[in-house]
Amino acid sequence: MHSETSSLAGSSYGERDALMDPRQADALVFLKALTAAQKIGEVEVQSLVRRHLERAGCVVDAAEYDPAKVPVVGEFAGGRAQTQGERTNVVGRLKGDPAYRSLLLFAHPDSEPLADLESWKTDPFDGTVKDGRFYGWGVADDLAGVAAATLAIERAASQGIELGDVIMASVPSKRHARGVAAVLHDGLTADASLYLHPAESGAGLNEIKAFASGHLEFRITVEGKLPDTTEPGHTAFAHLAINPVDKAMLVIAALKALDVERSARVHNETLDAAVGRSTNLMISNLKCGEDGRFGRVNDMCVIGGAVSFPPGEAMADVQAEIEQCIALCASQDAWLRDNQPTLEWVSGVTGAECPPDHPFYQVAAHAVLAVTGAEPHVNPMHTSSDIRNPPVQKGIPTVGLGGLCGDLSQNGLTDEWIDLDDYFRTIDVTAAVILGWCGSSRAVSG
Repeated sequence: MHSETSSLAGSSYGERDALMDPRQADALVFLKALTAAQKIGEVEVQSLVRRHLERAGCVVDAAEYDPAKVPVVGEFAGGRAQTQGERTNVVGRLKGDPAYRSLLLFAHPDSEPLADLESWKTDPFDGTVKDGRFYGWGVADDLAGVAAATLAIERAASQGIELGDVIMASVPSKRHARGVAAVLHDGLTADASLYLHPAESGAGLNEIKAFASGHLEFRITVEGKLPDTTEPGHTAFAHLAINPVDKAMLVIAALKALDVERSARVHNETLDAAVGRSTNLMISNLKCGEDGRFGRVNDMCVIGGAVSFPPGEAMADVQAEIEQCIALCASQDAWLRDNQPTLEWVSGVTGAECPPDHPFYQVAAHAVLAVTGAEPHVNPMHTSSDIRNPPVQKGIPTVGLGGLCGDLSQNGLTDEWIDLDDYFRTIDVTAAVILGWCGSSRAVSG
């Protein structure tokens, strides 16, 4: 075991310790160290990753960037949706033979902001192992992915097999941190890319993330008009007011009609097979007035919503349809015609897909089958998944893999966990993907 990780191995994990091979023990200690580092912050997590990549023989660079200044294709975020302040990417490159195929591995070191720690039954930063699960803050989102990618490079490098370039990017992602987009637009490229992130669906390594729908979020403000009175109560004067709730309902009805029309027109075979339709327009939020002040007309109503759309449909086209829908609705109402609803696009990403017949998908699927004994399937329901970034930004085919996990902090839950055996298997699968992809010559494989 390496000197740094050996010094961290003081905690016992019970009788199972005696059954672990040295590589598993090392992997457990590294994940425990990353979990403890979360308490200090993202900088400490990245420092640990950097040291491990250097030990694996990688040339490592760390670069600061401003997420708001990263050039992106088919994506936007503004205001509260965009993370603020400079962040740091850590990129390690295991230099290989350019005659062989290259691979980019990436995962995100940032987690949800620390909160509600007292509700945890386990110490969020201790890396408790119980009943086959490893518990820790951010372990499923995405420390296990960071650890698996880092250790897989180390394992592949130890095989003595000639490979192409293998690159590991530990890149912030949450709240449009755009870490992977930053390194891609800074010139990093590869023949394929593997996103390491535990599977939130409950399928673990039995699924491959190879399909991500696009996603748009919006806010619509509809104005009203107060009745001409100084009375604190407006109910008796309601007929003299323009109630923004009434006008918002017209807009919502129009958007719901658009949703029905789109669902009949926009089709993707994979999505249709999975959930029976390929696009959804959802109104998720309606805000108007204060709770308990039910006798007053308000001057505005705010509608919040989102729309999902399949790979291949342009984000700009979806935006244009929604804009036209709202404009048509407004043209048919005397008040809205002169007081146009205000549409604000909050955030948006474009969808992407790596087809199952793609050579890289085949390598990943074969690696999963070889390690787990089960043929994986594609889960097409990861809307906005980070697998979209390399293909949308730079045309790099990408799939995602990860172990079984649950109770993610991002879902407002506590005691986030990953399945320990699936974590170990993820490292094995990732190493097999590296060897299977980067050990194949372009000239031989096409």
